[in-house]
Amino acid sequence: MKRTSKWIAEILLVVVALAFLSPIYIMVVNSFKDRSELYNNALALPTSLSFEYYAKAIEKMNFFSALGNSLYVTIVSVVIVVVLASMTAWMLVRTDNRLSRIIFMVFVATMLIPFQTLMMPLMQVMGWIRTNLHIPMLNTHEGLIFMNIGFHASMAVFLYHGFIKSVPIALEEAATLDGCTKFGVFWRIVFPMLKTITITIAILDVIAMWNDYLLPSLSLSDKALRTIPLSTFYFFGEFTIIWNLAMAGLTMTIIPVVIFYSFAQKFIIKGIAEGAVK
Repeated sequence: MKRTSKWIAEILLVVVALAFLSPIYIMVVNSFKDRSELYNNALALPTSLSFEYYAKAIEKMNFFSALGNSLYVTIVSVVIVVVLASMTAWMLVRTDNRLSRIIFMVFVATMLIPFQTLMMPLMQVMGWIRTNLHIPMLNTHEGLIFMNIGFHASMAVFLYHGFIKSVPIALEEAATLDGCTKFGVFWRIVFPMLKTITITIAILDVIAMWNDYLLPSLSLSDKALRTIPLSTFYFFGEFTIIWNLAMAGLTMTIIPVVIFYSFAQKFIIKGIAEGAVK
C-alpha cells in the first residue's frame, strides 16, 4: 500500500513538473523553426537546429546593449538593497522599542500595496522631481535603480529582521568589549552570519528585477537605455508578432537567470524558512 502511494505521488509530481516545464519546451523548440513550421505544429520538434533566428533576434533587439543595461540595473540595485536592508533590519532588531516596531510594521505594510496602484502617482512624483529639482529620475538607469531599491527594500528588511533575531547578541557584545566599532560589529561579526538569507534575497530580487517590464517601460523611453524585457517588445507589433524571433529572444533572456539560479538555488528554501519563521 505504501509503495503504491509512493508511486502515485511520484507520477503526480512528474506530471506537475512537465506541466510547469511545458511553456519552456514550447519556447525553446519554436525558437529554431521558421514561421510556417511553427504555425503547422507548435509542439513538434524542429526539423533543424539552425541558430539563424537567434542571430536575427540578437540584431533586432540590440541584445548585448540590453544585456549590459539589465546587468547594470540589476546588480547595482541588488547590492544596494542588500546593504541598506541588512543594516536597517539589524538596527530595528537591536533597538527593540515602540518606534522600531512601528517602523518595521510600516515596512511590512508596504509589501501589501500593489505596484499598479502606485505607478501613476510615482511617475508624477518622479516627473516633478525632474522638473523642479533638476534630478534626472526618469529616462535614466540611476532613476530606475532608485525606484527598484524602494520597491524591494521592504521584503528584504522583513526577511533580514527574522533572521537577525537568531544571531546571538553576546557575539556583538564581545566584539564591542574588544574595541570594535558599531560599524565593525555589523560588517565583521553580524553580516558574515547572514550569508544564507543574503543569497536568498539576492536570488528573489535578481529574478524580479531582471524580468520586470512594467517599471522600466514607464521610466525608460530612450531605446539605448532599454533593458532585456523591453527589448523583446520589438517582436510584438500592433498587427503582427514575429513568434520565432520572439521565442529566440525570450530564450536568451532567461538563460542568465537560469544560470544564476542553478548556482544559488540550494539556499533559497533554507533562507526563506529561517528568515520568515525565526
